[in-house]
Amino acid sequence: MPLPFLGSRKNKNAATPAPRVMLPPDTIEFEEASLRLQYHSISSHGVRMPHTDQATALLPRLLEGFAHEVELIEPLDESFQNAAPQLLRPQVALEWINAHHGRSKIGRHAIFILESLDSIDLAYETFAVTLLMGDLDGEGFPRFDAIVGGPISFWDEASGDLIVRMALCWGGEGVKGDTQRVAQKLLARLLANMLASQGATELGRVERPVAVIGQQRLACPHCGFRQIDRRAHYCPKCGLRMAGN
Repeated sequence: MPLPFLGSRKNKNAATPAPRVMLPPDTIEFEEASLRLQYHSISSHGVRMPHTDQATALLPRLLEGFAHEVELIEPLDESFQNAAPQLLRPQVALEWINAHHGRSKIGRHAIFILESLDSIDLAYETFAVTLLMGDLDGEGFPRFDAIVGGPISFWDEASGDLIVRMALCWGGEGVKGDTQRVAQKLLARLLANMLASQGATELGRVERPVAVIGQQRLACPHCGFRQIDRRAHYCPKCGLRMAGN
């Protein structure tokens, strides 16, 4: 029998105290990163002009007095039907790079913005582009507040008339506050200049066609262009009527 004055020995199997839970502080320190890109475009209504096979010469003339160097971007043929400026889809991005790597920096900048905003379709439209206002950065690309653009045309599949509209675009890392106001005034001047040109017959909203991609495509008998849109009645490149339509 244990003696009373010795006391009882501690139980070696006593439960271990639970670990102390560390609660998160009310405020923590962290590092944050963000990138804000803003792209904008504005476009006029279409102007209907008589059919002509000289559209490649007509479009740059509509920018006379507004720019010195104009680049003409014509429709893409069927080999680039999947091209799109989407970096997360490597196959279509590679086709887009192959389609436009030879263009000027201003032209690539404008096409990237307009195609990203679905404001142009190079399956059937032709684009005369130039730097209309603003500066270039150190690498020769338009700054975020520079305005680029020009006339975009396609042939009306029903009448064969040439439909021309003016489109401007700008954007990038930041947007200058009054860029849109300046672009609207510039668009009005460009449209007035186009309406004053010989042959303009009508101004109004014209529904842009939707290209129908298919397997059977005829090459243009005049210029040999193999269009993406299999139902085109007029060659998107030279504007002459396709055989069999």
